[in-house]
Amino acid sequence: MLTVASLWIPFTIVAALGQVARNAMQRSLTKPLGTWGATNIRFLFGFPFSVLFLGVVLVVSGDHLGMPPSVFWPWLLLGALSQIVATGLMLLAMNDRSFVVTTAYLKTEAIQTAIFGFVFLGDHLTWLKVLAIVIATVGVVITALRPGGEKSFAELKPTITGLVAAAAFALSAVGFRGAIINVPGVSFVTAASFTLVLGLFVQTLILTVYLLWRAPKVLQAILVLWKPSLLAGFMGAFASQFWFLAFALTAAANVRTLALIEVLFAQGVAYYSFKQPIAPRELAGIALIVIGVAVLVGV
Repeated sequence: MLTVASLWIPFTIVAALGQVARNAMQRSLTKPLGTWGATNIRFLFGFPFSVLFLGVVLVVSGDHLGMPPSVFWPWLLLGALSQIVATGLMLLAMNDRSFVVTTAYLKTEAIQTAIFGFVFLGDHLTWLKVLAIVIATVGVVITALRPGGEKSFAELKPTITGLVAAAAFALSAVGFRGAIINVPGVSFVTAASFTLVLGLFVQTLILTVYLLWRAPKVLQAILVLWKPSLLAGFMGAFASQFWFLAFALTAAANVRTLALIEVLFAQGVAYYSFKQPIAPRELAGIALIVIGVAVLVGV
């Protein structure tokens, strides 16, 4: 039977599924809007839905929000800004010839989240949980690699880009968790929803101003494509809502490690929808992911 403390497990699974759907929708909009235009959709069109989610939560819970304490704001800014930086570095990696290797480095996010969470938030992780994080991460790296890709591990650029991007994503997760747990006097659902609204507001403001300055025509194109953008924004806000609910209940490292099951979803889609065979190397990586996740949720 699930307890409140263990609700982070289904929350994370739902968030990972929502993220897969959002990524698919954003991918279809990348060509007409460009990478930054498609990225801004998750913030610009996700923000109104986050406000709606918060409104429903406040009505149902009866919570009353006040001005958060001063300690809340640095955590919020850390989460929002780190996520933008991480996204930018990830986009650079996508244009790099060593993209696959860089992607493998990106998957060190879970390990780095555990380190940052321990240093900055004092998140406690048992040795078994640390072992689970390492096992699952190794499994994802093995699954992400392609034959011959290991030769590129000696290159400095993909190493730095991948590790720094993963660090930024890790700091983002820790920052948002730090903000959520510093919202006083309300339920964890309200704290998560409130933090999501403010985080998306900051990100929308920054990216919209940037596009107004550097690419105003992209904003015009976004408005023209408002119907598909609206659906992508909804899925983005939906996924983020469940990420934040999970962050409110457990260490960010637990959430980001369980989130590695997204790789399993992607493999399943590739196999059943596109009839792509699964290589023995990928099967070995999937087995490690399953073992790592099983240990994580079982201890």
